[in-house]
Amino acid sequence: MGLYESEPSERVQLCCESINGSCIKNSWSMSIQMSMYVFMLCVILATVAGNLAVIISVSHFKQLHTPTNFLILSMATVDFLLGFCVMPYSMVRSVENCWYFGEFFCKIHTSVDIMLSTASIFHLSFISIDRYYAVCDPLRYKTKINTSVILIMIFISWIFPALFAFGLVFSEAYASGIDIYEILVACSSSCPIVFNKLWGTVLFSFGFFIPASVITGIYVKIFEVSKKHLRVMKSSGAKNSNQLSKSTDRKATKTLSIVIGVFLFCWFPCFITILIDPFLGFTTPAVLFDGLNWLGYFNSSCNPLIYGFFYPWFKKALRYILSGKLFQQHFCTANLFPENK
Repeated sequence: MGLYESEPSERVQLCCESINGSCIKNSWSMSIQMSMYVFMLCVILATVAGNLAVIISVSHFKQLHTPTNFLILSMATVDFLLGFCVMPYSMVRSVENCWYFGEFFCKIHTSVDIMLSTASIFHLSFISIDRYYAVCDPLRYKTKINTSVILIMIFISWIFPALFAFGLVFSEAYASGIDIYEILVACSSSCPIVFNKLWGTVLFSFGFFIPASVITGIYVKIFEVSKKHLRVMKSSGAKNSNQLSKSTDRKATKTLSIVIGVFLFCWFPCFITILIDPFLGFTTPAVLFDGLNWLGYFNSSCNPLIYGFFYPWFKKALRYILSGKLFQQHFCTANLFPENK
């Protein structure tokens, strides 16, 4: 299999010298390994710090307690946990080609990795539904999308990916019929990531392709309606409060569509590799697979940057957090939207 092969070298280093059959460590130079560690550590820190800022902002400031922002809060929690709980261990595995944390924790790590990656697109699916009603059916938006509905969406976004990921990994159904998997498991310091043809197709289809297609279709419809609203606003001349509200909804929709676009760009290469790798005899090079996996992880670092660039409220909330005003009494009611913008 291509995922965890190592090139032969004059001096073979094993992950665990005291155990027979231990995996072979990567033979990269120390400078390359240190560069990889520094880069990946920067990605991890950016992911954790950026998403923590989003979590604190939406949780603390009452003005941000809206249905859409609750979904953003939950998605930021997904990204935060990916950076805090998953990426550090993946970093060691990617650089060393070794897994030092035991077989049971390998299953936990893989399960949480799949769960959080799948949960992200579940959140994006529900965010697209929220934006559809906000832009295309604004008169019924508050009745269709209320706090109870949002909580149900968040519950589904967490529980279904969790049941799928942990059930799949601990049953080892994903590796059924893969002869090479037994060789990888025999390597006592490996935590292989492989999927057979069936589960690779299932994961790609239901965990990525179908939700992504639905999201894309919804946003195409949203942009069509937004163009109609824009033409009406231009023809009417005067801007009333309802038109300002529509303008705000369009801006939020544009921002969230960029979030979705970045998600598709970052995760599609990894998911498509998972799909086709078993049909190619598991010949995907380890370096390529790890690179695509980290491209997917990088998506979790991008979302806070997108919020900071497009959302003035996030910039102002971040200034309050960094200046320490967050701890002042009653500061949770601070106005983050001056002049109704």
